[in-house]
Amino acid sequence: MDADPAFAAADLASQAAETAATVSTVDTTGTTAGPTFADVLAARDLLAEHLPPTPMWSYPALDAATGAHVYVKHENVQPVGAFKVRGGLTLLAGLSPAERARGLVTYSTGNHAQSIAYACAAFDASCTVVMPAEANPAKVRAVRALGAEVLLHGADMAGAQSRAEEYAVAGGGLLISPGDTAGLVAGVGTTYLEIVTARPDLDAILVPVGSGTGAAGALLVAAELAPNCRVFAVQSAASPAAHDSWRTGSCVTRANATVVEGLATGRGFELPQRLLRTTGLADFLLVTDAQIARAQRLLATHAHTLAEGAGAAALAAVLAHPTEFKGLNIAVVCTGGNASLAEITSLGRDHT
Repeated sequence: MDADPAFAAADLASQAAETAATVSTVDTTGTTAGPTFADVLAARDLLAEHLPPTPMWSYPALDAATGAHVYVKHENVQPVGAFKVRGGLTLLAGLSPAERARGLVTYSTGNHAQSIAYACAAFDASCTVVMPAEANPAKVRAVRALGAEVLLHGADMAGAQSRAEEYAVAGGGLLISPGDTAGLVAGVGTTYLEIVTARPDLDAILVPVGSGTGAAGALLVAAELAPNCRVFAVQSAASPAAHDSWRTGSCVTRANATVVEGLATGRGFELPQRLLRTTGLADFLLVTDAQIARAQRLLATHAHTLAEGAGAAALAAVLAHPTEFKGLNIAVVCTGGNASLAEITSLGRDHT
């Protein structure tokens, strides 16, 4: 592979056996009871040498605009531009050599794809990603640049999932669900270890939700280290599958009408939904695509931050619910900065 992740595969591989023993998060079906807080701690130890903690800054101009004391967790500066790389590396480290030798197959609108491709490059495992036919071209290029094979199929995540499942069966690859994979939850949960360690006085953390792995990881951490900190999930009202799954208590499918690709999963995932229901989610908030666009613009102008739509969703919820968060110490997670050219161009428009 030509891809050169910023660490040596040999160093990570030497930790794989230990990780597999300590992180019970390699299940790819979501049928186990895991992950646990201990799994998040083990993931933190694995990742410590290879991914430095991402910054978390406050911005007076942003505080003035929101009426809250806002800390932005900058996962947009990760090597793939999104928080999901934490999960990909944790997952690959926990797989056995035989599992990695099968090659991995997954499906994604973009950031999960880059995470798995990046981790596979680090472990010299083959990777095939099925992405919707109209996936963000920049994300498609990024996945291919990491050495993965990309198949474009279907109008949405459901279509991509169907093709990935067929491909894995035909070729014997290890199918990785972007939501129902415990290792991914443990890995992304390390984001929230960093947040609550840096700011133990937080009143709330707001987390954008596509599959729900991030919110699930946040809840595992908050329950142990910051029980007085409320965790809020946020999704686009135009693609509310995870929100509706949480509200109804069972996983449902919903149409994807949002332009925010990172939130457009189209269905609930059993593993994160189980954690959202049982680990104390404070509320699940919906925002409009217009509100997300406004938040993107505010992050650019008030916090020097390029966020893709999903990365701005948490701030959008703060703006949409000013009374809920007024005067509070809150963290909003900028989960990704892989904005499309259209999103970048639109930053100059007025979205009020």
